[in-house]
Formats: sequence, structure tokens, C-alpha cells
Amino acid sequence: MKATVMYGAHDVRVEDVPDARIVERTDALVRITRACICGSDLWPYNSMPPSAIGNRMGHEFVGIVEDVGADVRQVKKGDLVVAPFAWSDGTCEFCQQGLQTSCLHGGWWGGELDGGQGEAVRVPQADGTVVALPVGPDHALMPSLLTLSDVMGTGHHAARCARVRPGAVTAIVGDGAVGLCGVIAARRLGAEQIIMLGRHRNRIALARQFGATDVVSERGDAAIERVRALTGGLGAHSVLECVGHSEALHTAVSIARAGGAVGRVGVPQEATIPDAQPSFYANVTIAGGPAPVRAYMHELMPDVLEGRIEPGRVLDRVITIEGVPDGYRAMNEREAIKVMITF
Repeated sequence: MKATVMYGAHDVRVEDVPDARIVERTDALVRITRACICGSDLWPYNSMPPSAIGNRMGHEFVGIVEDVGADVRQVKKGDLVVAPFAWSDGTCEFCQQGLQTSCLHGGWWGGELDGGQGEAVRVPQADGTVVALPVGPDHALMPSLLTLSDVMGTGHHAARCARVRPGAVTAIVGDGAVGLCGVIAARRLGAEQIIMLGRHRNRIALARQFGATDVVSERGDAAIERVRALTGGLGAHSVLECVGHSEALHTAVSIARAGGAVGRVGVPQEATIPDAQPSFYANVTIAGGPAPVRAYMHELMPDVLEGRIEPGRVLDRVITIEGVPDGYRAMNEREAIKVMITF
């Protein structure tokens, strides 16, 4: 089968790899019908040291169950399923708390395991991982359903961690796919004023359509001053940090009002959290991490199916598996917000 393998910075290849297969009784074999390139994939794309064996890539996909292990009970052959970006058993203490990304028996796609940017994947712990979809593989809402595998659930997690509530002032740092889904999440949770910090024209236009009431295109201190001006000098109740760089987190903490909260879902690129003292003295809560999107799928799916939210609009370029290397380039050069792969 064909799959995406990264061998180093800017070295992405589509290669023939061993076919995915059932290994454990709890596995499912899924033939992928749609997948994505993620903004987090760009971190290794720009920094991965050369590797002789490479890393399998991809962690967002929808597909059809081709086979199941003897112990799988929740899905069956022929089901169309969506997979979260981490697999989990669904039964451990953390899964029961809705924190599947900390599953005691779970893990992450790619590496030595099959990745989502390929023709098929072995799904460990299938009962606790994939969720069956009540539509066909070519349904018009498939792009939005695909976002439940990561970016929509991650934007929602940022909003939850930032304690977005009705009437709140919310700011989103980062105009990538997760930040744009954060706008959707903030509006869905009732935020009254939604401030998008970003500077790419097409993304800002989409943010406004999703519900952003204000746009701040400045950066650094100028951005902080602008957000303060838009909030009567107080700052935002809730801030969603959707980038991962220290500058973004510094901005997020600096625009949060006293007693506010920052929900951080951008994969951190530094080892320390900036502004420890200012956030401490202002009683700003900083929370977040890898989103347990599996816990949010059943909550968000009805809004997608009934057309109340349209997160699939962040998928603004469609390619086939052969076009994956150029898809990485397009996202890295900001030619595309998020790339969808069809099979």
C-alpha cells in the first residue's frame, strides 16, 4: 500500500510500505477514504533531522472498516468511521474521565505504527478509538466530519480550557485551522465578543464568517495594546492559544484579564512557559494540552450533521496521495489553510 513517510526536514515521500493488517484481537483494519495534513506536521517538516528509516505521517482520517479482530464489538466490517488523532482503550481511568490522550494503554499514530496519510491503517484498541459515522463516504458533510478527528475538537478543547461562556470576551491567537475552529467553538459556547489575532486575508475573512467580531493584525506589543483597547483596557475573559511559540503564549497571557483563563493547544516549541510572574499575580489560569477529541465527538457531531457549524471550510485544498509532498509545501508556505487528502 502507499503511505507518507518523512525522512527529514522538507523530505516527504509517498512510498510503498507493508500492507496494514490485524495484529491484536482488539484491532480494526480501516481503508482510508479521507485524511489531512495537520499544522503540527509542519514542525517536523521544518526541523526533523535526517533519518534512514523515516517516520510514517498522518493522524486525521476517516475510512471504511475492512476487518476487525475477534474482540471488537463497537464497529463492524463496512462501517464508515472517524478516528481521533490518538488511539485509546476507552476503559482505563483516564478514558473514563474523558481524557483519552492520557490513556494508560493508548498511543499516537505514525512513527512505527501506520499513519493516517496512507491507504490503510491498523487501528489498535478499535472499540475505544474509532466512532462510526451515520453517513456514506461521499456525503457532502464529510470535510466537516473529518475535522472531528483533530482541529474542530482541538479548537473546542481550547475554548473549554479557556472557560468560554455566554457573554464572555474571547480572543484567539493564531489564524490556522485550529484557531479558526476555535472561533466556531467560542461562538458555539456563547462568547459575545470574539477577537481574532491573525494577518492572513483569506483566514481573517473566514474567521469573520465563523463569528469573529474583531480582528487584530498587529503582533507583539502592538497586538497586546490593540486587544486591551478593544476590551476597555481589561483584556479578554478567555484566550485560546493555537500556535505553540513562546511569543504566542506571551501574547495570550498578556491579553487575558485578571482572573481570566488561557486555553493552550498549540504544540509547545519551547520548554518553559513565559510570563510566569505576570500570570501568577493576575490570577490567570493556564490550562490545556493535547485535546481528547474522542471525548468531544458525540457532542460536536450533531451540530455538524445538522449544519449548525461548518468546520470543514478550513479544508481549502484537496489532493490525492501522490500530491502529499506538495501539500506539505503549500501549507508551509501559507498557500493553503489545511489540505485534505482523498483516496
